[in-house]
Amino acid sequence: MKKLLLLAVAGALGGCGPTDQSTQGEAPGVEAAPAVAVDGVTDTEVVFGTHTDLSGAIAIWGVGVLNGARMRFDEVNEVGGVHGREIRYIVEDTQYQVPRAIQAANKLIHRDKIFAMLMAVGTPTNNAVMEEQFEAGVPNIFPGSGARSMVEPFHKLMLSQHGTYYDEIRAAVKYFVEKEGKTTPCVMYLNNEYGLEIAEAAQDQAAEMGLEVAEMAAHKITDTEFTAPAIRLRNAGCDLVLMGTVHRDTILILEAARKIGWDDVAFVGNNAAYGQVIADQESGSGEGYYAFVHMAKIYEDDEALTQVERDWMRRYRERYGEEAGLPAMEGYRGADLVVVALERAGRDLTREKFIAAMESIDDYTDIFGYKIVFGPDDHKGTSESALSVVRNGRWVTLDTSITY
Repeated sequence: MKKLLLLAVAGALGGCGPTDQSTQGEAPGVEAAPAVAVDGVTDTEVVFGTHTDLSGAIAIWGVGVLNGARMRFDEVNEVGGVHGREIRYIVEDTQYQVPRAIQAANKLIHRDKIFAMLMAVGTPTNNAVMEEQFEAGVPNIFPGSGARSMVEPFHKLMLSQHGTYYDEIRAAVKYFVEKEGKTTPCVMYLNNEYGLEIAEAAQDQAAEMGLEVAEMAAHKITDTEFTAPAIRLRNAGCDLVLMGTVHRDTILILEAARKIGWDDVAFVGNNAAYGQVIADQESGSGEGYYAFVHMAKIYEDDEALTQVERDWMRRYRERYGEEAGLPAMEGYRGADLVVVALERAGRDLTREKFIAAMESIDDYTDIFGYKIVFGPDDHKGTSESALSVVRNGRWVTLDTSITY
């Protein structure tokens, strides 16, 4: 892995924070030690940063998360910020490419002096920079990835706001075998760290249930033709296909299945392959596609929405000119959790106090009704999934609080 050119920052968690400048009780003639600056914290602002995808393969996630986060931060800044500090959010586009992520992280940490990395999108891009980032004492808050490496092994500087892809896919195998009578699981996956984790989850859960994964097909993010692998999996008798994909390849795979007439199979994805763009396919290829996610998409015209949800959807459309999707929901919630932690950390802000404040959040329910719980030894946020399916061009939630 290409290393970041990082400089170690003393006090990895927050020992670099401002000190108490009071001279009370000091010996006469001894000067008080000067306050030590905290990167990203001034009297008037606190600076967060992110490397994300705004123009690449998963830009739907990067743009949506960014929009939701900025919406919440602007709401806070308009009323004076938190403890007199406005929140500034610096964003770098990686196009979902590891070299760009490394370059962006170097800039954010060394030139911009961010307080923390917030909602950086992508599994390989996060994995490429986290080790050196932590050596610099910069927390990784709510990465836009459900990879286990975002929460395992436990690290004081890592916090997630949603479950892992691994858990989601294991829950999918268990659910469809037990509830839907599926017997022959298979996997189609991106040949990268994210996709391999999906394949591992499917194999682990199948083995626990006395089954075997009958066939697997890997592909690159640039691949556009999926007819041959779809035929291969159909010929293997697959009746359940676990998807380690993102939006574009998910659509192409579903289109390939439609063209060869393969309809006696359940295609099941996860949070990374969940978006309205899949449900919107004019061919209808998205119909019947399932996904296990940590939050389910809502619609403006849904009569079941609470007034708070309805008002939020309206404000988002007025601001961005489109309906909010799951990425925007996640971005807004992540930003709101940051605001809660900053409020609890107090005016004398350090990274150590910020992390402790995050760990104190054990009673949080977002505006969409989902709970997030942290603790001193629990930075995972949640381990439950919701099951959604595309019906008539819309995502319909079938079940919530599913685990394996």
